[in-house]
Amino acid sequence: MSDLPEEFAIIATHFAPLSGEGALNLSDDAAIFTPPKDRELVISADAIVETIHFLPIDPPDLVARKLLRVNLSDLAAMGATPHAYLLTLSVPRTTPKTWFAAFAAGLAADQKTYNIHLLGGDTSSTPGPISLSATIIGHVAPGTALRRTGAQPGDSLWVTGTIGDAALGLLALQGKIPDPTSHLSARYQLPIPRLGLALYGIVHACMDVSDGLLQDAAHLARAANLTAEIEAAKIPLSPAARAADNLQLCLTGGDDYELLFAVPPASEPALLAACAAATIPVTRIGRFLPGPAQLRVLDAQGTPQPQSAQGWSHF
Repeated sequence: MSDLPEEFAIIATHFAPLSGEGALNLSDDAAIFTPPKDRELVISADAIVETIHFLPIDPPDLVARKLLRVNLSDLAAMGATPHAYLLTLSVPRTTPKTWFAAFAAGLAADQKTYNIHLLGGDTSSTPGPISLSATIIGHVAPGTALRRTGAQPGDSLWVTGTIGDAALGLLALQGKIPDPTSHLSARYQLPIPRLGLALYGIVHACMDVSDGLLQDAAHLARAANLTAEIEAAKIPLSPAARAADNLQLCLTGGDDYELLFAVPPASEPALLAACAAATIPVTRIGRFLPGPAQLRVLDAQGTPQPQSAQGWSHF
């Protein structure tokens, strides 16, 4: 081990123990992967960057788990079962070995939680900030992947969990708002991917909420060429979010990693049963109507409210 170049020593010490079937102990140029029999692959990639998606003060193990979970959320949005992932790290040369040890420990914890393993990836140095990326691999029965397209007039709009906690959590970690229970900061640092929901045949369209509820609801509306209406008073907020009293940030802040879906009225009982079976709360927040591809936000009186912003932009 001591004769290995620094990069390979880090891989052998911290990341090879995380590898699984097909990874070749991270000793080759690529993995050899055999998909599960009679399943279609679902593949996605997401990156997180220091100061944008996580803070320099965030513990490395939580950063690692957030990286995995934001990618797992993409699989949840398509109804896929997680299988494995690829990892790319770009960190400063001055990064201490203790950071890698803690980061790998976080990966190991969530590998166990979500029954996945590391297939390979890449490491490189950067002057900063830290940049991390994962490519997640899952699988579904042929033809059963959920899609963003497909909402129909008359469908209701539903969302899992609560909205806005993560965006408020960032403010809390920056010392800008109180967070006496640490609920908000925990939701920012450690999202919960809504895996395990059996929604095929129940929902017409589905996606995860990563860039802000309004922006992602608008994506569903555009994909179906419909008008989506959201009733602001029905947005599910946690007690901590209600105490923060910043509905606009909750609607647009992003990082929720909840699921947003279009559901025909006849399927609503099946949706409620599926969410109850998975112990995932769900709330009806609006509807889809014929008309131009647009999003309307209604106040408690049903009056459309102008929105100066809808969510996070990557550029």
